[in-house]
Amino acid sequence: MPGHHPDNEPPHEEVPEAVHPGPVHPGPVRPDSRRLRRRGQGELEAQVLSVLHSANGPATAGWVQARLDGDLAYTTVITILSRLYAKNAVTRSREGRSYTWTSASDEAGLAALRMRRVLDGERDRDAVLAHFVSALSPGDEERLRALLARAAAPDNSPDTEGR
Repeated sequence: MPGHHPDNEPPHEEVPEAVHPGPVHPGPVRPDSRRLRRRGQGELEAQVLSVLHSANGPATAGWVQARLDGDLAYTTVITILSRLYAKNAVTRSREGRSYTWTSASDEAGLAALRMRRVLDGERDRDAVLAHFVSALSPGDEERLRALLARAAAPDNSPDTEGR
């Protein structure tokens, strides 16, 4: 046909050979994989800390993995534990070719570490602290004042702190 160009043809109704039902990627496909919700930042770390905190002593990454909700890969658990170790939220001891892990901090301790890291990254600490304090509710401001007073007390010792 004169003046005919393939780009001017209407779309074909047939499904091209390259498109076929089934997995798009190699490997097993979990039927529920599309329904898994994405966890918030720090949520996995908090879950791992909670599991470690419930252990009766040092725990392996495999032990932690078995007690976490969901289907996390072993390597993901190791990554989370390594990040927590870098934040001083867990300790580890060499056991053969791997490590056992112990919680050095609870979820509140991990939140405090994150807050301190954010503060350490700011140039104007006074301004950040001033904005933080001015945004506190009256109840939180009262709690903070009591905690600061207790920390400044001359008889404050690690044995009586938090009691």
